[in-house]
Amino acid sequence: MRKFMLPIIIEKDKDGYFAFCPSLQGCYTQGESYEEVLANIEDAIRLHIEDRLASGESIPTPEMVSLATLEVKA
Repeated sequence: MRKFMLPIIIEKDKDGYFAFCPSLQGCYTQGESYEEVLANIEDAIRLHIEDRLASGESIPTPEMVSLATLEVKA
């Protein structure tokens, strides 16, 4: 069994939590609590990786991850 270290982003709003993995396009989920969304994104990532490996695709390894907050005036 291989191990992969991948970045995830978790956001909270009035409807709950939303998580996605920027390294795996289309890999996202939601949950009512932080713990639920964390478990859900782990499952989503595992399924995504299993599907890619079964198809002979590679798993991207990020070279750098940066998270920033930007104020935009409109």
